[in-house]
Amino acid sequence: LNCNVLRDGHQSLAATRMQTAQMLPICEQLDNWGFSALETWGGATIDSGLRFLNEFPFDRLDALKKACPKTPHMMLLRGQNTVQYAHFPDDVVTAFVHTSAKHGMNIFRIFDALNDPRNMECAIKAAKSAGAQAHGTICYTTSPVHTVEKFIELGVELESMGCDAIVLKDMAGLIPPLVAFKVIQGLKEKVKIPVWIHTHDTAGLGASTYLYAIDAGVDAIDLSIAPFANGTGQPDTTRMLALLDGHSRSPETSPEQLQTLKEIREYLEGVYAQLGDFTGHKNEVIDTDTLEYQVPGGMLSNFRTQLKEQKMEDKFDEVFREIPVVREALGWIPLVTPTSQIVGMQAFLNVKFGRWKQISPQAADIALGYYGRTPAPVDPEIQQLAAKQA
Repeated sequence: LNCNVLRDGHQSLAATRMQTAQMLPICEQLDNWGFSALETWGGATIDSGLRFLNEFPFDRLDALKKACPKTPHMMLLRGQNTVQYAHFPDDVVTAFVHTSAKHGMNIFRIFDALNDPRNMECAIKAAKSAGAQAHGTICYTTSPVHTVEKFIELGVELESMGCDAIVLKDMAGLIPPLVAFKVIQGLKEKVKIPVWIHTHDTAGLGASTYLYAIDAGVDAIDLSIAPFANGTGQPDTTRMLALLDGHSRSPETSPEQLQTLKEIREYLEGVYAQLGDFTGHKNEVIDTDTLEYQVPGGMLSNFRTQLKEQKMEDKFDEVFREIPVVREALGWIPLVTPTSQIVGMQAFLNVKFGRWKQISPQAADIALGYYGRTPAPVDPEIQQLAAKQA
């Protein structure tokens, strides 16, 4: 069991606004609980720290590493994008990974928004050369060009690139239990390294998907702790342990561990209340529309906040209905940072100014191949519009 509350938990339910000072009081309990990894950094936490919280990201990593010295620390890294939204040269990627490892990062979970392994190669090599673990990550999505077999093939390729584990990353909570079973079972048959899974409960599938993945032999699952859990976040740890009660692969937990989870939850309820400006009921409840829109949990809470700031909350549904249209035109790309933000922004522009009347520079770059190989060909008309703009 991995614990994501200090990164994905508050990214998905409170627009990444938890401060380091709000994390430290529970660090000792998290470190002693027995989790296989603590996700403490990466994703949007760097951006949020610099942009909104007046926190230097490496100071947070240092503080959390000091407060949680026993459990391996894990971060989400966007391959050639590192923790930003554009591609960086290899020397920058390598320097960033080496510096992060020097500050105590143990596991680099490396993905690419297009599932293009070429964009992951440098970060994988850098993590290995820094003495850290590189976890090659497959972004799950659905489209006419994505199949169970293709995901398994990608896992095999990532193993051949030197990864220490494979992660099936379902950032929008889309993967049905039986599909998860097939992908995990296929990976376990084809690769010798551990296989992990990450999902969200946005559409209400997350906890059931984990049960099926466990039956298929998955080695680790990502959980969080309520109230920074469920909904657009990962399933809650206490809830998942109850679902596994009596299961042959259920982790052994003591009454003390369950009590600790209760104490952590009670503390976090206070933090959740303090972050009330960034939380919302719609992030907490099951939303089956996500099966159509495919928007990641971390983006949902941020996007709602942004539309509110633009005084366009009333256009939320219209913008989200436009997302699959943009995604298809751009070659059925998965929606995960940075593509989720790029597609979301283009959907916003299509609603505001008319479809494809204004193309964002980043959407144009995807159409022209600057972000990597798209899963399907880009719509030729959109490619021509993008080329004219460039």
